[in-house]
Amino acid sequence: MAFAGLADWLAGGSLALLYSIPVVLAALLEGRLAGLSAAAVCGIGLFLLPRAHGGAGTAAELLALAFLAWLVDSLTARERRLRRHHQQIAEQLSSVYEKVQANFEGMKRAERLSAIGQLSAGLAHEIRNPLASISGAAAILSRSRDLSPKDAKCLDIIMSESQRLNGLLTNFLNFARPRPPRLQTVELEPVLDNVLGLAAHGVRGKTVRFEKKIDPNLEPVECDPEQLEQVLLNLMINAIEASPEGETVTLSAETGDGKISIGVIDRGHGVAPGHIDRLFDPFFTTKEHGTGLGLPVAHQIVRQMGGSLVARPNDGQGMTFAVVLPAKEKKSR
Repeated sequence: MAFAGLADWLAGGSLALLYSIPVVLAALLEGRLAGLSAAAVCGIGLFLLPRAHGGAGTAAELLALAFLAWLVDSLTARERRLRRHHQQIAEQLSSVYEKVQANFEGMKRAERLSAIGQLSAGLAHEIRNPLASISGAAAILSRSRDLSPKDAKCLDIIMSESQRLNGLLTNFLNFARPRPPRLQTVELEPVLDNVLGLAAHGVRGKTVRFEKKIDPNLEPVECDPEQLEQVLLNLMINAIEASPEGETVTLSAETGDGKISIGVIDRGHGVAPGHIDRLFDPFFTTKEHGTGLGLPVAHQIVRQMGGSLVARPNDGQGMTFAVVLPAKEKKSR
């Protein structure tokens, strides 16, 4: 606008047509209001500079600039609307694509779980009987008084490893064929107290403190209390093992958006970012002697109760594993 005004002034007021350029640009780039504003500013230049045709012609030029701003905006408004519409569609498609990808990953995981579950069930039944025979025979031999220390040690190894394999087979069966949950509406705090009591016996000489944080407005939850205790105890034991000496393991419960989130929070070394998405995959473990079935079994149990099990790193250190279940509203009395 300054350039148009300067050129018009140098030409003695005969280049009023130049004012249309900033008006068109303003309306084209910023819309009708900007175009009309530019027309008003240019009108000041029209009235300040002397005109051969007088005030009436200057007023007509000002009206022409205002009409030009309106016309340009009208012509470009449809294009802007289409651009915004296309942008919204692109954002919606991006959101749908992300959801499809997440569902696809979930389907792949479910397919892997199903295949591994069937294989595990078959292997467990085939292995359990001969394993029981080996364990029983070793127990009979261990009662002999004529054993040398070396033979006694070998039998102890056989029996302990048999017990370990039997526990692994039990996890296989729990993973392959978990029993259906017996859903009922329960108050959550007694369940959490039981979990804390059981976890205290699993510390095994480690100096770890326990902390409970319960939302005072906690609603009842629909779940299988026995299975929920199993899942939370598994998470608590994992948290105890991951925690350094003297640290605190927190068991929390809070409600919101019609759901209840039960968190087990440790302050240990955490999990590598690349491993977090694989924590619920069967046989994946970050423990030296882990089986990689504890979290997948827990994940499957929670899913059968209509909830979800999520893992996320803490802001400071350690991990939080959260069981998210639908809340059951209390009935008014």
